[in-house]
Amino acid sequence: MADRRLQVFHTVARLLSFTKAAESLHMTQPAVTFQVRQLEEYFNTRLFDRTHNRISLTDAGKRVYDFAERIFELYGEMDNAVRELTGEISGVLIIGASTTIAEYMLPALLGDFRVQYPDVGVRLKVSNTEGIVSMVENNVIDLGVVEAPVSNKNLAVESCRLDKLVVIVPRNHELASEKVVPLSRILDYPYICREEGSGTREVIVEHMSDHGLNANELNITMELGSPEAIKGAVEASMGISVVSKATIAKELKLGTLVALELDPPLERPFSFVHQKQKFRMRAMDELLEFARNYCTEHKDDVI
Repeated sequence: MADRRLQVFHTVARLLSFTKAAESLHMTQPAVTFQVRQLEEYFNTRLFDRTHNRISLTDAGKRVYDFAERIFELYGEMDNAVRELTGEISGVLIIGASTTIAEYMLPALLGDFRVQYPDVGVRLKVSNTEGIVSMVENNVIDLGVVEAPVSNKNLAVESCRLDKLVVIVPRNHELASEKVVPLSRILDYPYICREEGSGTREVIVEHMSDHGLNANELNITMELGSPEAIKGAVEASMGISVVSKATIAKELKLGTLVALELDPPLERPFSFVHQKQKFRMRAMDELLEFARNYCTEHKDDVI
């Protein structure tokens, strides 16, 4: 509804990148550049300084950005006020989730949400925890759901549910007859882990450190980018791993993997993370409330 040139300018100014703005707006970079130039021609002044592949706001650009923030906030408040009167909840939300959550938790949650709110479109981006937090910081996504602690104190973070991590071994492994394995024992075997930036990897390293173990002593034989790849490698007897118990229900039922409790046990929260905006789309508030209730109702379920 607002001036498209102003929307494009505001996104570029917020991200300080024409490339990131084009990705966020689902536009080509030349189209973004064209819209910004149109606005600069309208004001007859430069809004960005462009030097050495970096951009910054000029004094005029800073003034326009401040007004644009206020304009879009008013537009949003107006939109929500009218929708509250009409009872309509619609729009498009972009959610980001780390791999484990996207594959094993969100499909059911978003399916139930879609039934209740058919006019709200949801787009899902999948990355590791580090990537999801970065997308929230840069306003590429409206809401992130992650599996590791978030250090940025400028973001709102709230726990959704707890997830238990367990050791997995192939059924012919010498540990397969055990029910509980001391944390230190995982140092004795070839280990398959997630990539750098993964929330699962981060919490395992932190858990080892908290109990006097050095994660650098892990005999890492493979680094893989998804729970499915790790499970396949463990089934093939290429090593052992520590994964979310939520990811192995099928393999436990088929008997292709054996899960062992860790001692000390390891649990982590799945958390919502978003900007601390005083104003949000009504659809975003409805999704957050729906997700909170869903997590409460299903807290004891295996995802």
